[in-house]
Amino acid sequence: MTGHVAVLGAGSWGSAFAKILADAGRDVTIWARRERVAEAIRTTRTNPEYLPGLRLPDRVDATSDAGEAISGAEVVVLAVPSQTLRTNLAGWTDFLAPDSTLVSLMKGIELSTTKRMSEVIVAAAGVAPDRVVVVSGPNLAPEIALEQPAATVVACTDVSRATLVQRSITTPYFRPYTNDDVIGCELGGAVKNVIALAYGMACAMGLGDNTRAMLITRGLAETARLGVALGADPLTFAGLAGMGDLVGTCSSPLSRNRTFGEHLGRGETLEQAQTATRQTAEGVKSCLAIRDLARAHAVEMPITEQVERVCHEGVDPRVAMAALMSRTTKPE
Repeated sequence: MTGHVAVLGAGSWGSAFAKILADAGRDVTIWARRERVAEAIRTTRTNPEYLPGLRLPDRVDATSDAGEAISGAEVVVLAVPSQTLRTNLAGWTDFLAPDSTLVSLMKGIELSTTKRMSEVIVAAAGVAPDRVVVVSGPNLAPEIALEQPAATVVACTDVSRATLVQRSITTPYFRPYTNDDVIGCELGGAVKNVIALAYGMACAMGLGDNTRAMLITRGLAETARLGVALGADPLTFAGLAGMGDLVGTCSSPLSRNRTFGEHLGRGETLEQAQTATRQTAEGVKSCLAIRDLARAHAVEMPITEQVERVCHEGVDPRVAMAALMSRTTKPE
């Protein structure tokens, strides 16, 4: 690959991913929705709103003009909130090069359609599925920005395209693995946000390691059940995009979803938690779509069901935990 890369979205993960690309030798242009963010990146080499104190490499440029960022880009990285993807793509598609690779960093399920992000990209941008690459795994942006060792999964139905992206993001601190199971990698990334909300609630309620281990293990089980029903490889959920991402998101205080869950576990309303965290917790919206997806495929997802009840029906987290524990016993 020789052309420049566009990263559409100047949040913490989009900015950290731009740094990875630059450190791997690529020229990168970040698109920021707000001009003041783009100007800060251009003039100070920092993104003070999302990664304060981190100096971005000289290979990273920024603009608030999406057309300027995308034009001529060989790779276009999509790093916007999942529920805004379709609307954003409507204004971006005309700028895409005919065979550009579209890389999804998003971990969510679209509310109105229950589509995975790669499916939204295919439908909204009118591109073939083999042009879409999914990056998933334990991707806590602040740690990666500090060059702490991390690994990720690069998934695409076209393994050669996945390999090209893999080479473009390999650095001494960031190790990508390829995979052809797009469904499994995307579901692992989406559902772990919902389980992390439950984990955060448990932490705030003062529940201990047994409860936390239960939520991670049974959360992984319900993720895998849904994945298999949709055609994913069950082994994917034992890897970085499954267990790895789930453990990282649940256990880290850097996790937006865990932190949001902690606010809910302390008895705050959804609105109070949103005000306190000031960032998007993808699981809050995705839990609705994932619940609907599970019901459509007759898959039991009890943790997801209870998270949805807490977030959107006002159920007390303690009542939700009691409901989980009172389910009919059965073989593991």
